[in-house]
Amino acid sequence: MKNKDIVITGVAGFIGSNMAEKLVLENKVYGIDNLSWGKRENLEDLNKSPNFKFINMDVKNTEHLAKEIKGKDIIIHLSANPDVRKSAEDSQIDFNENALATYSVLEAMRKSDVKEIIFASSSTVYGIPDLMPTPENYGPLKPVSHYGASKLAAEGFIFSFTNIYGLKSSIFRFANVVGRRGTHGVIYDFINKLKKNPETLEVLGDGTQSKSYIHIDDTMDAMLQLHGKGDGLFNIGTATRTSVLEIAQLVISKVSPGAKIKIMGGPGGGGWKGDIKVMHLDIRKALSYGWKYKYESTEAVKKALEELMVK
Repeated sequence: MKNKDIVITGVAGFIGSNMAEKLVLENKVYGIDNLSWGKRENLEDLNKSPNFKFINMDVKNTEHLAKEIKGKDIIIHLSANPDVRKSAEDSQIDFNENALATYSVLEAMRKSDVKEIIFASSSTVYGIPDLMPTPENYGPLKPVSHYGASKLAAEGFIFSFTNIYGLKSSIFRFANVVGRRGTHGVIYDFINKLKKNPETLEVLGDGTQSKSYIHIDDTMDAMLQLHGKGDGLFNIGTATRTSVLEIAQLVISKVSPGAKIKIMGGPGGGGWKGDIKVMHLDIRKALSYGWKYKYESTEAVKKALEELMVK
């Protein structure tokens, strides 16, 4: 992507700030965030670039958003509630910040005649699939969390706007994205737990939860290399998985060698209600279009651990 006017929603967040830094070198980037989850410190280097403009606003303000994005080439829609567990406590969070926010972005695009959107979806839309690795055409899709449901609703609106108004869309269903500036998830949680209690690491679930972890760099490369290709729907993950116990042992070795693991248990062996114990995406479609990732799941975890430890 070069010489484009690009809008990134959720620009102060984990994926958004990394993506903006990557694109600002050869594009004009307009970053939108209301800083409810994103961090202003993530924008410090970006604000030094003449190619970057920060807009502090809520994307659910459709009329204001339409004015800000008018004349732009593409929207990379990354704003969302980033924490799957939060929605179990407040069921409105994911509806408002994922489903409704995406509708608002699409409606603003329609009003301002912006024609292309890249959207960060999630493996959680599949629920607990009977088939693994799970391909993009698997169904029926039955999310088991409000987060997954809201991402699926957002996808539905993108498909309908694409069909009715001629938008060009690319939807990426991510495995667990990890790396620098991560603010939630198992690696982040384990680091902080051990800092508070160096003797014992409490592990939610039964520890055998097994998922695919993908590094932020591979995630961004996928979006930029695959947008506009095929039917615009891609799983993005790795060929391998990593268990929660493996991650616990890696974090202990770096943060507090000798700490003991305490298995806390959870519903069905998962960490919480709505947690998917085992997830593995079929990524052959993305690979067939020439995308390649650098880090297998455990290597991505190790790299993310090093990056998060620097903080």
